[in-house]
Amino acid sequence: MFKTLSSALKSRDIRKKILITLLLLLIYRLGCYLPIPGLEPSAYAGAVSSESGAGILTLLNAVTGSALANGAFFALGVTPYINASIIMQLLTVGIPALERLSKQGDDGKQKINLITKIVALVLAIAQGVGIVLGFGTDLLAPIFGENLIWLTAIFVIVLLIAGTCFTMWIGDRITEQGVGNGLSLIIFVGIISTSGLSLASSVGSIFKGNLNALWELLGFLALAFVIFALIVFVDMAERKIPVQYAKQVKGRKMYGGQSSHIPLKVNASGVLPIIFATAIITFPNLIMQLCGVTRESGWFAKFYYDYIGAGGVIYSILVGLLILFFAYFYAQIQFNPADVSLNIQQQGGFIPGIRPGKPTTEYLTKVTRRITLFGAIFLAFIAIVPSIIFRYVAGGSLGLINAFTATGMLIVVSVAIEFNTQLEAQLMMKRHKNIL
Repeated sequence: MFKTLSSALKSRDIRKKILITLLLLLIYRLGCYLPIPGLEPSAYAGAVSSESGAGILTLLNAVTGSALANGAFFALGVTPYINASIIMQLLTVGIPALERLSKQGDDGKQKINLITKIVALVLAIAQGVGIVLGFGTDLLAPIFGENLIWLTAIFVIVLLIAGTCFTMWIGDRITEQGVGNGLSLIIFVGIISTSGLSLASSVGSIFKGNLNALWELLGFLALAFVIFALIVFVDMAERKIPVQYAKQVKGRKMYGGQSSHIPLKVNASGVLPIIFATAIITFPNLIMQLCGVTRESGWFAKFYYDYIGAGGVIYSILVGLLILFFAYFYAQIQFNPADVSLNIQQQGGFIPGIRPGKPTTEYLTKVTRRITLFGAIFLAFIAIVPSIIFRYVAGGSLGLINAFTATGMLIVVSVAIEFNTQLEAQLMMKRHKNIL
């Protein structure tokens, strides 16, 4: 990756794109510290700091680069757009009109992208209203006077929505004028910055004479390195199914006869099953927090927070099952064995040892299910086990636990690999232009 980045910096056009990307990301980071007038950050910070593990507020705070805990202009960040993208992907499978749009090339993708942004705007409005109503007067500072607290609430909601729209605009500019994948890079920078702040806080406590924090930090970083290596290993792993094309004589020329392969990634769905599962399982938790329901509100609330809430036993089991479900669901969307088998047969190809047609479809289905099962088990392991181990290794350092979530690590690795792929593609295009 460093070799690719070094080669990219030597190219004037690509270097310009990288500088534009860094400038836009700097603007985004400044917005993560720009306070919203009329908003009390302590209400956000208290809710986030009291939560550990893979809770929804912890994940959202990591994705926004601590903007959520800061009560900043970009407090909602790209969260509404992520949720809108998830909804649109699910609807594309179930609604024939959207499925037809997805198959219409660039025009169809632009229309789906526009619909996604409209859905994201609606979700941003709902999330902004929910936050203000959920936290109530604890969240608001009456900048327009005590009698006009409702005007302060409207003002805060409008700024939260505007922050989301501006974040989406920055992401689009990075995609069009920068190196690409703008929203992914925004999430990447948010997670990296949150982790960096937590590390700086731990190092500061070490310099103050806290020797226990030193051993906790060293053990935590060693474990994080092992998990990073495991994520990279599985994320880069793939099963290559060989395909042999028969020789065909047309006129005086001979076609075919080459060998190729079908690459099937072990973790083809990436981090999406974890995001889907976490969003669904923690949605009741988020509603209860916004409505002010605490552990002392009753026996059901106590049971929910102890067992079903983030970090509970039933919570871990349900998250694992949901990840398995969504991993298989997303695999069905991405890879259709029947279509692949038909394309291979039409091009005169076959898998060695497998007859074309239905046997090829059955073989591809069997291989896909096995690979998806392994990838789903890996995702469930990453989503559940490291957070539990981190809690014991890091001791009382709750900031490290909230910053270095395994889900965040998986996102960082996926975006870094995607960024490297983008740079390699642009370098390849540059070389081809020079040859021509």
